[in-house]
Amino acid sequence: MKRISYQLFILLAVGTIISVVSCKKLGEVNVNPNQAATTHPQAQLTKVQWDAFRTWRGTGPLYVLKMLVQTDGENANQIYSWQRGSFEQYDLLRNVVKMQEEAEKIDAKSYVALAKFFRAYYFYNLTLHFGDIPYSEALKGERESIFTPKYDTQKEVFLGILAELKEANDLLAENADIITGDIIYQGDGAQWQKLVNAFRLKVLMTLSSKENDPDINVKAEFASIVNSQPLFTSISGDDAQLVFLNQEGNRYPEFNSSGYGSGMYVDSTFIRRLQDRRDPRLFVLFGQTRLGKEAGAALDDFSSYEGGDPAVPYALVNNKAVAGRLSKVLERYTEDPTTEPLVLMGYAEQQFILAEAIVRGWITGDASEAYEQGIRSAFKFYENYAKGIGGFVSEDNVTAYLQQPIIRLDAAANDEEKIARIMMQKYLRSFHQGGLSAYFDHLRTGYPELRKAAGVRVAYRWMYPQSEYNNNADRVSEAIKRQFDSAGDNIHSKTWWLQ
Repeated sequence: MKRISYQLFILLAVGTIISVVSCKKLGEVNVNPNQAATTHPQAQLTKVQWDAFRTWRGTGPLYVLKMLVQTDGENANQIYSWQRGSFEQYDLLRNVVKMQEEAEKIDAKSYVALAKFFRAYYFYNLTLHFGDIPYSEALKGERESIFTPKYDTQKEVFLGILAELKEANDLLAENADIITGDIIYQGDGAQWQKLVNAFRLKVLMTLSSKENDPDINVKAEFASIVNSQPLFTSISGDDAQLVFLNQEGNRYPEFNSSGYGSGMYVDSTFIRRLQDRRDPRLFVLFGQTRLGKEAGAALDDFSSYEGGDPAVPYALVNNKAVAGRLSKVLERYTEDPTTEPLVLMGYAEQQFILAEAIVRGWITGDASEAYEQGIRSAFKFYENYAKGIGGFVSEDNVTAYLQQPIIRLDAAANDEEKIARIMMQKYLRSFHQGGLSAYFDHLRTGYPELRKAAGVRVAYRWMYPQSEYNNNADRVSEAIKRQFDSAGDNIHSKTWWLQ
């Protein structure tokens, strides 16, 4: 009797389970409790920040900017002969898009704001590199099955970038949430709002040649941000920077780098500019020549530093190196795992942008004051982080530096010379900082001049990746014809922002 009752119980239980399951969709039952269907955006934020702030790691931009030379081969960046660029930043953008999607699911507006900022940051880099790019239909393969996105015009991309930055600012202004997972500002949304607005100024200044375009309204938008939105107020706490730790996976990118091998030396262009201005940043960036060391020259002896000419055959530069007459990058960049942070954008750059805007008449103010604040904070950065040698760039030394006629903005003969001096200081601040920003400033303003050998032509862009020809041929071909017509996809054609 007990046996029969037990069997009946089992049959009834199984029947009940089958009945319940039959009333539900299989997907509702077949759920892995160990695999979450959603995740908080903070889980993606740290990775997004880490990637974005390390975008310009490496020495590539330093050859473009005439800061390094090779003695054991010809570097394509040094002679402006690069060809195809990379769309790898779209891969990084996928993490940004995923963070935004997760933030929207839980209505986490501060994370949505940060996603919009990082989208703007990456698309800004991409369009400056190539011209027209996929924007409005980009990164929609998973959600909308768009696998061959159209190429938006560069103007449309810039308008989209500025719109996303404005949306980011507005969201941050309305939400005081603590941003968990933030390794840059430790969750302080107010600091992120300052960065967003400083970056808006940077994008608008990039479009200085379009100041009369009514669709962008560059001057009015710039002035509105300066007059009504929060901006950086000092280097202390405001700089958007990634600080490195002496831990595996968290060290400075150039730590133990093999790239600083025997064939890499400093460009004479950069050293000469520091020497001409009696700029003590020379002593915190580079080492003395072998001959200078053997002669017992003091570390602050400007004459004991020398670079290689980037416009002569590299074999001649090698002869100079063999003779002990070339300086190398200071060892701290490869021997100190926490040598200095990487700054995505900081107070110094913002002040140089404001100084230029005042000179251009976009806003009112004291251009000399903004310019000097930029220089002081540029020096302060190295005083803070050049361990053991920060005294070379002390407050007293920067004060003496600013008094030189070659430095003073009010000693410039005209507005054009003032802009040249501002661009020079932005350039001098950009060793291992800012990637190619100084090069884009050079393309935009002509300053500073970059030494080239006879017959070398300036490059205005990078060619589209081969992968686009393989996977999105119709779209990329349409964009090339629209921009360059019969000239085709080449590095010497100007895109819309420079026309």
